[in-house]
Amino acid sequence: MRERAADFEEVGRLPGPRDNVAIATRRLEAGTRVRCGGSSFSLSHAVLEGHRFAVSRIGEGEALLSWGLPFGWALREIRPGEYVCNARILRVLRERRVDLDLPGEPNFRDDPLRPYVLDERNFGPGEQVPRHERPGTFMGYGRGAARGAGTRNHIVVLGLTSRTGPYARALERRLAGLAAGVPGLDGIVAVAHTEGGEDRPPNNLGLLLRTLAGFMVHPNAGAVLAVDDGRGALTGGALRRYMKERGYPLREVPHRFMTLRGSFAGELRRGERAVRGWLGEAGSARRSPQPLSRLRLALQCGGSDAFSGVSANPLVAWVARELLRHGGSANLAETDELIGAERYVLENVRDLATARRFLQTVERFRELVGRHGHTAEGNPSGGNNYRGLYNIAIKSIGAARKKDPGVRLDYVIPYAGRMDAPGYYFMDSPGNDLESVAGQVASGANVIFFTTGNGSITNFPFVPTIKVVSTTGRYRLLADEMDVNAGAYLDGTPMEELGRDAFDLAVRVASGERTAGERAGHSQVSIWRNWRQTSRPSPAALREPPEPDGRPLPLGEREEAGGFSFEGVRKGEGYAADRVGLIMPTSLCAGQIALIIAGRLNGLGVGEGKLSRFVALPHTEGCGVSGGHSERLYARTVLGYLSHPSVGAALLLEHGCEKTHNDYFRARLAERGLDPGDFGWASIQLDGGIERVVRRVEGWFGEALEGMGEMEREPAGPEHLRVGLHAEGPLPEGTAGALAQLALRVAASGGTVVIPERSPALEGLRGRVPLRATLAYGQRPAAPGLHVMEAPTGDWMEIATGLGAAGVEVMLAHVAGRPLRAHRLVPLLQASSDAETLYRCGEDLDVALRGEPSGWRAALERAVLEAASGRRFPRLARQGYAGFQLARGPLGVSM
Repeated sequence: MRERAADFEEVGRLPGPRDNVAIATRRLEAGTRVRCGGSSFSLSHAVLEGHRFAVSRIGEGEALLSWGLPFGWALREIRPGEYVCNARILRVLRERRVDLDLPGEPNFRDDPLRPYVLDERNFGPGEQVPRHERPGTFMGYGRGAARGAGTRNHIVVLGLTSRTGPYARALERRLAGLAAGVPGLDGIVAVAHTEGGEDRPPNNLGLLLRTLAGFMVHPNAGAVLAVDDGRGALTGGALRRYMKERGYPLREVPHRFMTLRGSFAGELRRGERAVRGWLGEAGSARRSPQPLSRLRLALQCGGSDAFSGVSANPLVAWVARELLRHGGSANLAETDELIGAERYVLENVRDLATARRFLQTVERFRELVGRHGHTAEGNPSGGNNYRGLYNIAIKSIGAARKKDPGVRLDYVIPYAGRMDAPGYYFMDSPGNDLESVAGQVASGANVIFFTTGNGSITNFPFVPTIKVVSTTGRYRLLADEMDVNAGAYLDGTPMEELGRDAFDLAVRVASGERTAGERAGHSQVSIWRNWRQTSRPSPAALREPPEPDGRPLPLGEREEAGGFSFEGVRKGEGYAADRVGLIMPTSLCAGQIALIIAGRLNGLGVGEGKLSRFVALPHTEGCGVSGGHSERLYARTVLGYLSHPSVGAALLLEHGCEKTHNDYFRARLAERGLDPGDFGWASIQLDGGIERVVRRVEGWFGEALEGMGEMEREPAGPEHLRVGLHAEGPLPEGTAGALAQLALRVAASGGTVVIPERSPALEGLRGRVPLRATLAYGQRPAAPGLHVMEAPTGDWMEIATGLGAAGVEVMLAHVAGRPLRAHRLVPLLQASSDAETLYRCGEDLDVALRGEPSGWRAALERAVLEAASGRRFPRLARQGYAGFQLARGPLGVSM
């Protein structure tokens, strides 16, 4: 075969003039001869776009350089033309089933990322870029000196904890379209997140209060309805006190703190009255000229690739520098994604105290993840690796390019700390894109610049996101989702020209022009999630405990067995309570698109007669999270839903750049003995964006349904019944006895009952059954019977998610106080014998336990059988008060 030849400029890019490795700008085949600097060399192996090859000899033990900084050290001599690879990248490419003849062994090891030592003796303060003599303006909403200027005008329904997030979303749906008739109002949006759902104070309580306070006074908020349920440490009263003590300008924002006390429908009506009362005031706001000094940019990256640091990040750095010249502010974040780039960040810094704060912030982050048994080296996702970011050092060097070398680092602030002066900020945050964005918004950012190599499509509810993609090829693939093609720089357009265009776009967006994400109409919020470890645990505490054997608890010989049955759906050799179509997102960023697709399929009536409905299970995992035990817990939970008895057809939807992508789950399914060919697979990024992936998902389910019979029910014995039991709050004696009788009757009849450990639902069983955990969180029972599931959390929604993964098909909970959030897939029946709950929330309950307790067990059993037969659908689930949330376990931490 004739050897191919090319000039280096056609096939490679050197980020810095001193670099000894280059980035391939397209896929290059083995044997390609590259003419470079008066000499030439042949490539040893095929090189994927974004991956690196040597351009000069690198001796054993010498540094591999990008942007002139080391990211690894040669294990042996590396000659020009050799494909550069570490052990991690070889493992990732094999998992992704890439059709390359890969090297047998790595040729470099990662840089060990020793803590950076600042040379304080020779430190000199830097200078900021000079200001324009005539700063510009944009058309924004003036909110006064304390709040600044808004780029949008929204009424915000803010769920203060995860327990009230579903309410906020339901109220947003109820009021959809209302803002369209109000000229000055951009929308009514919900902010729902996953935090604060336990009754005990979380370790991130201070961070949560600071974030929510920032949301409350954000200049893009024309009015805010803040909703709690009166429980736990994070209430409206606690937030109000926090804001008053710290001088937040709450009085300048039309707002109301609302505590949910009555029925869900009644509270929706109350919330609607509050929002309608603001339409006139919020809608009367009009845009007016505002100084660009009131523009605050969030600089964020997600789904980064090898070119992010070459094109996209330098482009937004150019925009940030130009804004600083107009007196504005910019916010750089993602602490772990700057580890390894400290020297670059601190080349130009305001003063020694600021440099010290930056390094202290980095060390605190190292210490936080170290408590959980992790290091920052675990940050790069599978998508990062696949697209050429070999390790955290090379990712950090590129991420730091969002700061122009001529720009001075002025301030270091905590997560969600206020930006109250012009300048360039660094904000402490994890590398998880959405968790980091939430902190930047709370700090006051009113425009987000989001750079991406793979094509991340995320957006925030009330702050516009300008998405900048690093290569022309990926821009063309995702043109409907992206705003700026930074790949034009790689194609020859000068950075100065691209920078001016991007800055002009930022001003237009700040003045009201809608971004691609706003036109698409989807958004997500995730706040820096709680962490369990507050100090470094012992080595034993960091070891993963063995799973229980999955065998049921022994029952007494005299337990009552019943001859009851339910109307089940035939499934193989057994029966299920339902048959649904499941869209399982493999990461946080695919969650909202999964919901959109499920809603569309349900609206079109796809699968009618063969499936009862389509369900999506959005969650917060799969992207910037730690590995080890928490990752295995996550994978086990997802696999539990993919193989759930009530699931008739399941498709995995990846974003495309996550740690736990489709190929990751193909491998996990095969390990469990499940055929990946039985499932559907789709990728938002690789399939070309939202509309194309919607069509792909619709097509797969259409084919899957062709060979599926009609969904018919027939009598099924108790051995096919799978029930989860739970209770909230102390149980009266009669209630505890009724739950125990039901659990023992189902288990003695051959069915399966799963109860979370520490649940009050266990009270009536104490002394009758030797209680111990028989299942890990989300573990499938090895045999029917009575089981107790480990629950590494006190958050009900996380507990419910574990019960569903364990295979239960109906849940029953006794509630005292507020009803619980329903589960998206598994029917949750809610019962109560509490007089106050029956009075306030009776219309939300599925079973009212009144009269003599002797009849309660039969009432509960009847409700469970009706739900398993498809004749009873829980009331709150019908109204959309439902959720899904994965537990991380004691060693999970955001990265």
